[in-house]
Parts: sequence; C-alpha cells; structure tokens
Amino acid sequence: MKTALRIALVAALLTGALSAVAPVTAASDAAGPPRYVALGDSYAAAPLVPPPDPVDPMCLRSLSGYPHIAAEALGAHLTDVTCSAATTDHLSTSQYPGTAPQYDALTPAADIVSITIGGNDADVFGEALDCVNILPPPHGTSCAEENTAGGTDRVRARIDAWAPVFGTALDEITRRAPNAEVFVVGYGNYLRTDGCHPAQPFWKQDANYIQGVVDHLGAVLRRTAEEHGATFVDTYTPGIGHDICAAPADRYIEGLVPTRPAAPLHPNAAGARVIGDALATAVRGTGTALPEAS
Repeated sequence: MKTALRIALVAALLTGALSAVAPVTAASDAAGPPRYVALGDSYAAAPLVPPPDPVDPMCLRSLSGYPHIAAEALGAHLTDVTCSAATTDHLSTSQYPGTAPQYDALTPAADIVSITIGGNDADVFGEALDCVNILPPPHGTSCAEENTAGGTDRVRARIDAWAPVFGTALDEITRRAPNAEVFVVGYGNYLRTDGCHPAQPFWKQDANYIQGVVDHLGAVLRRTAEEHGATFVDTYTPGIGHDICAAPADRYIEGLVPTRPAAPLHPNAAGARVIGDALATAVRGTGTALPEAS
C-alpha cells in the first residue's frame, strides 16, 4: 500500500508537469534593480503551482514560487534556477540534459542569493511518504519506530552527515557571488502536534516524527548558515496553523491529496507568497540596497 501510494504521488508530480558589511553593490550604485539569484529544490520551485515556468520544463518550476514573490516585493531582477528534486550535487552538475548546474547562475554582480536545499539529500520527503498509514493502529507499521530502531535515528543521522556538504556549498556560493547577501530559506510547518489522522494518513507518533525531522533539518540549516555568514529565513513560524491539517483554504502546504494546484507536501500559491514575503523582510533587515518605493 505504501509503495503504491508513493509511486502514485511521484507519478502525479512528474506528469503534472553577501557579506553583511557591504550591502551596496556596483549594480545598486548604478541605480539598477538588485540582482537576485534563486537556487534550490522543489520547496523553492513550487511544482504544479500555476503558471509554470517554460524554461527547463523538467524542473517543474513555477513563476509563482517564493523567489518570484520576493523579487517582486524587492524590485529585484530575478534569475531563478530552482529545480524540483534537486540535491546539493545539482548545484555543481547538470540535473537534466540541457539544464545547467545551478552555480552557473552566480556571478560577482549578484546582490542577493537564496537557497533551499537538503530535503532530497537526506530523502526527508521520501521518508514521509513511507510513513503513510491509511488504517489506524495497529494495522500498519510506524515509521518513527522503524527509523529509530536500535537507538539511532537514521534520518537525522543522514541530515547531520550532510551538514558539512552544505557548508561547503555556502562557501562556494560566496566565492562565486562575493558581493551578495546569502539567504538560507528553511522548510516549513508540515504537521501540527499529533497530526490529524485519518484526514492526513499519518499516525500521531509518525506525524510528530516527520515534523521533528523537518525541524532538525531546519536547525542544521540555521546553524550552518550562521557558521558560513548567511542569513537563515524561518518559514515554520508563519506557517503555524497553516499546515496540511488545516482547512483546505487555510493551508500553506498541501497534503497528500492536494486541494489546490501544488505538488503533495509542497507549498501552494498562498504558502509561496508567505515564504516570499518572509524572505523579502529578511533581505530588508540586512540593509541590502533596494530601489526606492514608487
């Protein structure tokens, strides 16, 4: 049952398809818009949220993803190379034929860089799909119990092992875009305490486990960002009350069966807007030079 559901969800997704010391850059001095480069995975790309970006169609990137919301709010010129299913490897290597490595979008002219990455490296969302139980206990198995058997949480261990890789990636972003402020956008609020089985088919302990893993990834992203001179953007707090258990009209993250155009367990248009607004607020907070409001 779990395997079939996981395949169906993946098929639906595929077929639906910097430095704080010197915020003023040469581009800003020339009175042009700040130059913003967005890197990352499907949390940033917002797959299946209309309208689709016709560039790199395999990436299932939306023109309504959070980078576009932030760019509009900031009056920035956006280069969006986010791509669904991206891992950290795809920053430096081509993800699909004809799709350039994401690092290639970075230049010394960039003023702002955002990145959301790591969920696919640690297979966090694949693990979440393995936590699905349509029936109540005891008719199934708990992913929380399976993943922590023997006293070690294997998913959190993968996240911890990946953290230095992310640190190296942040250093490379700074090397390629030395004049940019770098913003690490975290993953959000997916499941409230104890979940909402059967509306969303995760047992209580597994709902808490999934969100705990996402929170751990967020903590690693925050710590690594701080260690490498980047700014972490919290998307959990603005998502409180808007998780997949919320009423359909109130969700920022869609559930396993989306009620609005979006991929399962991904931000919908409302969520992307809130995340983009949070990023824009963070950018303004660093003092990055921006155009005067008209």
